[in-house]
Amino acid sequence: MKPSIRGIHHVKIPVTNLVRSRAFYEDMFDLGVLKEFRDDDGVVRGVAYLPVGGVSYALREDPVRAAALAGYDPVAFVVEDDAALDAWISHLDALGIDHSEAVRGAIGAVVGFDDPDGIAIVLYSTQRPLQQHRTRGV
Repeated sequence: MKPSIRGIHHVKIPVTNLVRSRAFYEDMFDLGVLKEFRDDDGVVRGVAYLPVGGVSYALREDPVRAAALAGYDPVAFVVEDDAALDAWISHLDALGIDHSEAVRGAIGAVVGFDDPDGIAIVLYSTQRPLQQHRTRGV
C-alpha cells in the first residue's frame, strides 16, 4: 500500500529582496504574518504567513533561485468564479500592477501578473463557460 498525501502544507517563494517582496505579497493578498525566520547573523530572511484558502505561504530571501524562477509560474491561485476574477483585475488596477487580460481556456479563465522578481503569478477561475446546446429539428 502506498502512503497517502493529505494536501499541501505550504508554498515557499524565493525572493531577491525580502522587504520589497513582503510589501508586495502582504498588500496583494492581505497576508498575516505567522513567523519571521532569522539567519545566524540575526537578519530576517524568511517569513511564514497564516494560511489562506487552507494553504500557508512563505517567502525566503534567495536571489539565485528567485532569478531562476523569473518568468515561471510555480503556483496558480484559485478564485471563486469569473466575478471574483474581475474583482482581482480591479484590485490589480488599483495597485498599479500590470497584468494580462482575462483569458478563457477550456476549463476556466486566467489572469497573470509578475511579482517584484518577475515570478509569474496566476489567478485562475474554474468557472466553466455556459455550454451552447443544440436542438434537433423534428
